[in-house]
Amino acid sequence: MNKKLFVSSIIIMIILAAGCVAAAMAFSQGAVMDEVITEMDNASKAEEMIADMTVEEKVGQMFMGCFYSYTPSWETVNDYHLGGVLLFKPSFVNSSKEYLTSKLAVMDGVCDIAPITSVDEEGGDVVRVSASTNFRSEPFKSPRTLYAEGGMDAVIADTHEKNNLLKSIGIDMNLAPVCDISTDPSDFMYSRSIGLDPQMTADFAAKSVEACKEDNMGCSLKHFPGYGAAVDTHIGSAVDNRTLEHLQGNDIVPFKAAIDAGAHSILVSHNTVTAIDSTMPASLSPAVHKILREDLGFDGVIITDDLIMGAVTEYGTESEIAVAAILAGNDILCSGDFYTQYYAVLDAVNNGVITEERINESVKRILMLKLQLGVIS
Repeated sequence: MNKKLFVSSIIIMIILAAGCVAAAMAFSQGAVMDEVITEMDNASKAEEMIADMTVEEKVGQMFMGCFYSYTPSWETVNDYHLGGVLLFKPSFVNSSKEYLTSKLAVMDGVCDIAPITSVDEEGGDVVRVSASTNFRSEPFKSPRTLYAEGGMDAVIADTHEKNNLLKSIGIDMNLAPVCDISTDPSDFMYSRSIGLDPQMTADFAAKSVEACKEDNMGCSLKHFPGYGAAVDTHIGSAVDNRTLEHLQGNDIVPFKAAIDAGAHSILVSHNTVTAIDSTMPASLSPAVHKILREDLGFDGVIITDDLIMGAVTEYGTESEIAVAAILAGNDILCSGDFYTQYYAVLDAVNNGVITEERINESVKRILMLKLQLGVIS
């Protein structure tokens, strides 16, 4: 080949490649700009809604009612102005897909402010929807099993399948992925974790969030600041004595990656993490929430683990715990006793223990998430 022609060809190829890179960068910058504009628009809409809401409505938005044995009526959701509904296995085992889909559609259409309907569909030991053959022929496998069978591609393909099934029913959020790191089979969280090192778990967490955003399915990272080897918080207190340096270099790494990927929400555990706060469980600790907001820059929705679990009930009455959870910085209180706790929070606002401005901060985040997911328009 003629040397001049060869050099010219190389130059043309470099120019074309540079053009492709520039086009890709422009597209990426445009997508980011669109996302920023949408977020600003949603913030404005949320503020307009808040200006027209009663205190009762705003307090109700901060509760995700746990319905362990049945699917609630729209009247129950409306009476307490519930911001969210968490469904468990009986809602699916005792129902057909057609019936439940219709019931959730009525709930969304009739309630004054439609709730975020959620499930724990992690796969493996924790499944609600796919526990019933009325919804799927077999339960979803755990991320740990899927990764062993087909690597990260299999895990993310499964995430997309879950999202599509949940959306077809009318479910808005899956309380997943589990970002906890566990490699010891004796750990309570072992079977629910993907079983990889911090960096690989971070890759799993970020890609799971990206898949959920592609499918417009809400997600929630579990269980900040990392469950570790702690015991089951459903039945009693769990103390984590690891150093802050260890947490920052290991357990918090997947959460940071998922936050950077645009995670919608984060669920905080009831573990007492002594390196951060030796006196209160993470869910009730202002220090833990400060790390999320200030150190990690998370500006999405923070959700408590269920507030009637054994690890928090020893810290006060259910009413006192609900108030403490809001003062700590949580946006949504996940609770099976919202009937009691709703009025406790309402009283705390009316008595000045919790300011209405503090409530407004959380309600704005919740409404912005609803707008983002299309729960409300």
